[in-house]
Amino acid sequence: MIQLHNAFTLFLSLLVEAIPFLLLGVILSSSLLFLTDERKLINKLPKNPFLGALVGSCVGFLFPVCECGNVPVARRLLIKGVSPGVAVAFLLAAPTINPVVIWSTWVAFGEQPQIVIFRVLFSLAIATLIGFVFSWQVDSKSILQPALVRVLWAKTSALKLSREPQLEKVPVLLQSGTFLLGQGETLPLDNSLLDTLPSFTTSTTTLSKSQLFLNNVVQELRELGGMLILGSAIAATIQVFVPREFILHLGQDTITSILAMMLLAAVVSICSTVDSFFALSFAATFTSSSLLAFLIFGPMIDIKGIGLMLSIFKPRIIAYIFAIAAQLTFIFTLIYSYFF
Repeated sequence: MIQLHNAFTLFLSLLVEAIPFLLLGVILSSSLLFLTDERKLINKLPKNPFLGALVGSCVGFLFPVCECGNVPVARRLLIKGVSPGVAVAFLLAAPTINPVVIWSTWVAFGEQPQIVIFRVLFSLAIATLIGFVFSWQVDSKSILQPALVRVLWAKTSALKLSREPQLEKVPVLLQSGTFLLGQGETLPLDNSLLDTLPSFTTSTTTLSKSQLFLNNVVQELRELGGMLILGSAIAATIQVFVPREFILHLGQDTITSILAMMLLAAVVSICSTVDSFFALSFAATFTSSSLLAFLIFGPMIDIKGIGLMLSIFKPRIIAYIFAIAAQLTFIFTLIYSYFF
């Protein structure tokens, strides 16, 4: 009974620390979806493969979404004409390279500023390198899902909203999930409509914009809040019920601790907006390099993220991204362990 009480107390403490950052992230994400015009952004992207991947990695500052929201945005960018390399770089970096996550990491690890700095630098480097590799992919058909390829090749003959009068008057907003919100209803995301959808900034009334904004906030809080509760419960359970000797033995060895935290990051699938508080609960037992590995690898590759990425890439491509990201994360954090 005492263990259950301790686990529940730890669970609540994790939630209390993390919920304000989750709420802030959702509000900023919902706001910038209609304050930023992605069409202008795409036209200004560099044509150089490396610079394009680097800029794609930094776009998260304009779209501060976690790994729950980066996949729909990346898919829309691909349909709008962005190269696969830029989309991959954005996909991997956006959950970490954004002001909300950087701020929450600083609050959690303010006494270890090197973790905050190297989380940003290593995430940026890994995303840029992987994006640069994919920027040399000439034929995108070989890496994208057939449904997405059909959209890219049929853009000129895509279904126009003028053929669907019932949709013309419905202002829509691209959500962090797989749906488009209309007035009072949720519409399945139809790729054939994406290229013809009006920007949220074209909504005619302030009332309609406000309603869609609130709907988006509620939907994202519902999706991400569930993941936060689950992740906090797992963290509290591990801290209380797993034998302390086992955790200490696993966490003190540099290599095994890095691998263990990378595996934990992939399995737990906690939102990057609040994952620093999850990692902080292991700070007393695991090495700083393994905590850094958790903070870098988790937002890039986790179970729920892989499921979302299947809407864009073929399974073997996701396996390639997973393998490259894992190797680079391990190498960078292992190097970090020898200097800090």
